[in-house]
Amino acid sequence: MSFPFERPRRLRKSVSLRNLVRETRLHPHDFILPLFVTTGKGKKEPIPTLPGCFRYSPDNLTEVVREAESLHVPAIILFGIPDKKDSVGSESWKPDSVVSQAIKAVKDSIGDMTVIADVCLCEYTDHGHCGVYENGEVKNDATVELLAKQAVSFAQAGADIVAPSDMMDGRVEEIRFALDEEGLERTAILSYTAKYCSAFYGPFRDAADSAPQEGDRSGYQMDPANVREAVREVQLDIDESADMVMVKPALAYLDVISEVRQFADRPLLAYNVSGEYAMVKAAAANGWADEKRMTMEILTSIKRSGADAILTYHAIDASRWIIEELTNAG
Repeated sequence: MSFPFERPRRLRKSVSLRNLVRETRLHPHDFILPLFVTTGKGKKEPIPTLPGCFRYSPDNLTEVVREAESLHVPAIILFGIPDKKDSVGSESWKPDSVVSQAIKAVKDSIGDMTVIADVCLCEYTDHGHCGVYENGEVKNDATVELLAKQAVSFAQAGADIVAPSDMMDGRVEEIRFALDEEGLERTAILSYTAKYCSAFYGPFRDAADSAPQEGDRSGYQMDPANVREAVREVQLDIDESADMVMVKPALAYLDVISEVRQFADRPLLAYNVSGEYAMVKAAAANGWADEKRMTMEILTSIKRSGADAILTYHAIDASRWIIEELTNAG
């Protein structure tokens, strides 16, 4: 008997053999593309802290959505940047809000694309917090009422899925009731269930102009040190009728994704957030890393940890790389 008897390298000796035994596979269908929508016409504004990403006016949005569709990306999620803000974010639930305009533009021209509308007030409030802000505190129940109005407005505009990202208690149930009362029972809810108070959101807040003017969000977003709390949050949202649940961020929270996957009986999504994306872009721009290899390794790790789908700014590039690899192999 030769030593060693067990030789795992036997299954690594060629590309075809490695492909045959690969445990985790990425596909463009795994990705959801986040997009920023701003008011006006003819706009495609670069976002300095998110290289390769832009703020689009609703009339220009369809160009990038068509590109995503051509690469088999099945869904987008929209974030709005209004031209006016107030203390309660009232621009967000108006019938002609920037997100509602964008939803209609996409649905009118690209009907098969699944459109998700982020539901939160931070982009629309002058103080930058995710809800009604009084005396240094975000008021939970008053905020939930406004989130329900926002969700109904986006659903009426044609959103297939509404995605509350605010981390208020009880908002999934309130949104479900509000949607059903308006005859929108077919609109699904994707809950940002375990959303952590993270430093990885910085570039997003630049892109969406949504940084708090004072304080931070630690009073409503989760403590990065906690995982059992994430399990509790997921169970609460499932009990309140969430159709899908999410962990955000992804890369520093792979253990949370894995833990949630063990018991959640709903599709589990993970958000590969702006700071994670920007780190890869910065490393690649400085010649410190291979962008393609690093990106695909990160996305594979997120799926390997248990995510059914990944929200990622890499969606178009990653889909193109996957298709190219399959084409070359064929």
